[in-house]
Amino acid sequence: MKWRRSSQKGFTLLELLVATAIFLVICAAMFGLLQVSQQKYASETQLSGSFQEARLGLDQIVRDINMSGYPASSMFSNTSNPLSYAVAPFAWDPGYLTNTDCQIGSCFPTPSDHDLIVETDLGNGNGVSWIRYQLVGSILLRGVVSPKTTGDPVSAFSGSGVMTPLVNNVVNNASQPIFVYTCYTPPPNGPQPCSSLSTNSPYNTPRYIGDVDITLIVKTPQQDLQTGALKLIELTGRGHRTNSAN
Repeated sequence: MKWRRSSQKGFTLLELLVATAIFLVICAAMFGLLQVSQQKYASETQLSGSFQEARLGLDQIVRDINMSGYPASSMFSNTSNPLSYAVAPFAWDPGYLTNTDCQIGSCFPTPSDHDLIVETDLGNGNGVSWIRYQLVGSILLRGVVSPKTTGDPVSAFSGSGVMTPLVNNVVNNASQPIFVYTCYTPPPNGPQPCSSLSTNSPYNTPRYIGDVDITLIVKTPQQDLQTGALKLIELTGRGHRTNSAN
């Protein structure tokens, strides 16, 4: 019997090793790209979450400031009940209702660079409210209480659970205020930064605050997986008091 030599040839061991090596290189590249993609997705998701939280917080502050000082006492014929109207657009401490307004910059603790109390009717059927924004550590807190006819307003927010977190991971510091105030002054000067007015100016007080520039600087809660650094977000806005009657 005669055997015929087959014309088909198989792969040599060397060819198989080369093919396997190429396959492993391609797989390593694919998994590397997948890891980078996952890190990028996690980073962008974290950044988006921080931005969304800061954006909602900024919008809330702007809305409250826009409504500040409503309703004014001039809208009432009977002003015997001070809880039915806003005494001023922004409450101050110390000396609320008992003496003249404090001078912005010397008020303690509010209004200040990181602490503000807005006085307005939120339209929730509860009448006028005090709304406080306070930076404690890295958390911007917000609280809403009913005004008191006596005593300074800060004490009204001392109860447990009154102040709740609004924005986390805030990195504003002493040189980076959250609130910067513009005071209304009579013509011909018009609105001016409150910080530019003299300390004895009658217009450098909470009653004459017209605009509040807001700057929120927020960091991501975790480090970026690619760079190993925290990312920062800076959002700015302006609240404008629309009620000029106070």
